[in-house]
Amino acid sequence: MLIHAAPLTEVLTAILTRAGAEPERARVCAAHLVEANLKGHDSHGVGMAPSYVRSIAAGTLHPNNRGEVIQDHGAVIVVDGRFGLGQAVARETVDLAIARAKTMGIACVALRNSYHIGRIGTYGEQCADAGLVSTHYVNVVGHEPTVAPFGGREPRMSTNPYCATIPRADGNHIVLDFATSAIAIGKLRVAHMKGEAAPAGVLVDADGAPTTDTAAFFTSGPRGHLLPFGLHKGGGMQIVCELLGGALAGQWTMQSTSDRTLGAAVNNMLSIVIDPDAFGGRAAYEAEAEAMIDYIRSTAPSDGLDKVRMPGDPERESKAARLRDGVPIDDNTWADILKAAESVGLDEAAVMAIR
Repeated sequence: MLIHAAPLTEVLTAILTRAGAEPERARVCAAHLVEANLKGHDSHGVGMAPSYVRSIAAGTLHPNNRGEVIQDHGAVIVVDGRFGLGQAVARETVDLAIARAKTMGIACVALRNSYHIGRIGTYGEQCADAGLVSTHYVNVVGHEPTVAPFGGREPRMSTNPYCATIPRADGNHIVLDFATSAIAIGKLRVAHMKGEAAPAGVLVDADGAPTTDTAAFFTSGPRGHLLPFGLHKGGGMQIVCELLGGALAGQWTMQSTSDRTLGAAVNNMLSIVIDPDAFGGRAAYEAEAEAMIDYIRSTAPSDGLDKVRMPGDPERESKAARLRDGVPIDDNTWADILKAAESVGLDEAAVMAIR
């Protein structure tokens, strides 16, 4: 089915509010999830909302907890997310990083103990909209490991996303945002919900044999696990995110004594935010960057492609199409959303009335 962004945001806001989130925080989360769908990242979109509702009910997600600054050393700040609603906590933390970077030229901000913060590109875009460069290193804890290191047969980490953004004056920022696993768990979940196979080379079963059957990962029995992208390069980036996002920023990694009893996704994120003005020549920087972007785009595209794209272009193209046509949601994901709504006292008729 296709649902337009505005009513879809209202549906999720109503569900999360009924689940216990303050309306404003529920709306921040709902808008974040819908924006992920609009930009083509269904893995981090509205299909996540039912798991949030379940975690609120289980007491592992405290939707109205605010982040707390526990260390402030000027350009270096540490924020404890206190297991609050991740999209709201992370947005507020990045707002703090932006303000400090504009004052000091650079800010290095650690967010720890936040419930799942969603699509990391959102926070890079938040910085870029403020005219700032940013990089973000994230790890995932609170549950069993799901991704093997390069060359390993057993899982040791999770999807550990990385993001870097470079602002552009026209708003079409460079946004590099990816999981260090060969595929994000959310993308695997979307394929599973649709009854589709996983791409080849991203998943192995419980015995370590390659498989495209998503049930190997989502089974209640012995589970398969994901592999890192790009062989040793992605595997190395995966480790960097674990050590910078986890050990440095969060002081919580996936090592063997890690607390995995929450059964929920907890994120730690190290964000480095830079003001180009601190280098004394924003105009020169922007001119050089734009000239390089034009030079990259000027190459003839490979066979089968219409043009050379910059990081962030596919998301902008997806958003334009989905704002026009609506957000596609598969039947199983919609059924899961309706089940979550029912669990907080909204029956299907009430949901459809909002929609």
